[in-house]
Amino acid sequence: MQFDSFIIFGGCGFIGTHMARLLRELRPDAKVYIADIEAEGSEFSRWVDVRKPINISGEFDKNTIIFNFAAIHRTPGHPDQAYFETNIRGAENVCNFARKHGIENIVFTSSIAPYGAAEDLKTEDTLPTPNTPYGISKLVAEKIHREWAAESKDRRLSIVRPGIVFGTGEHGNMTRLYKALKSHRFAYAGRNDTIKACIYVKDLVRIMLEMAENESAERVQLHNCCYYPSFTIKQIANTMLEATGMKRHIPFIPRKPIMAAATVCGMLGGLGLGICPARVKKLMVSTNIDGHKLAQNYPLHYSLEDAFKDWYKDCGRKGLE
Repeated sequence: MQFDSFIIFGGCGFIGTHMARLLRELRPDAKVYIADIEAEGSEFSRWVDVRKPINISGEFDKNTIIFNFAAIHRTPGHPDQAYFETNIRGAENVCNFARKHGIENIVFTSSIAPYGAAEDLKTEDTLPTPNTPYGISKLVAEKIHREWAAESKDRRLSIVRPGIVFGTGEHGNMTRLYKALKSHRFAYAGRNDTIKACIYVKDLVRIMLEMAENESAERVQLHNCCYYPSFTIKQIANTMLEATGMKRHIPFIPRKPIMAAATVCGMLGGLGLGICPARVKKLMVSTNIDGHKLAQNYPLHYSLEDAFKDWYKDCGRKGLE
């Protein structure tokens, strides 16, 4: 089934802009509403702060799909309360908006953060044990969406838990990795076998649209979204070097020296590199997420190397941004 209107909450963000681009390409006759706190006034743009009750105009009904990407996600980086205020209240307000307009299909981007930080492999059946405000807020938001879905047998909900999402406009972990490699400032911190689950943004948005329109799927879907099997930081770094034509020797720094250096840098404001003990600790903890279910139901189109090459091409082969 194809739908005639789409609302993207958080539509001005990284994933939201890629979803809007995909919808305009694949569904040129559909109405695509961008609802975001940074949205500018235009025919299909709506200024929305999801922390408050949502009241926007448009042609919304059971033939509308909501993509709920609105969230505060960078961690560390925000006060604890900010994660709960935006991610939990946002989920409540988006679901209430769907109730008001009779919308029966929501795609919600959660996170792998609800699993908590641990080396063990996590499947969709793993008991979530979040240990950060962000992870807790995302797990609560999942429950809020599930409550909405449970109210009617006609409602469909797709929950995705992506690993690191990378691609044009990311300005996050993979972009920082590329810049560090290019400037000879990257080293393996404490270990080089840390597993980092990840997915290319073009694959992610395509998969979310397929989930929403897949009438044969379960009414409530939950998928980890990452490569299967997941890659180590060494594999990711070497693949990025190969795809972008760089040749670099990547040094290895034992745990104690790099934590000491990160502590000093943190005291000096990160020296413009964003270095602090919390971020370095994250580098040494695996995000060991099982993407087998996704691979079976919604196979990825891009290999890791192909994804980096495509991203590099989109940036005019001048870098990864």
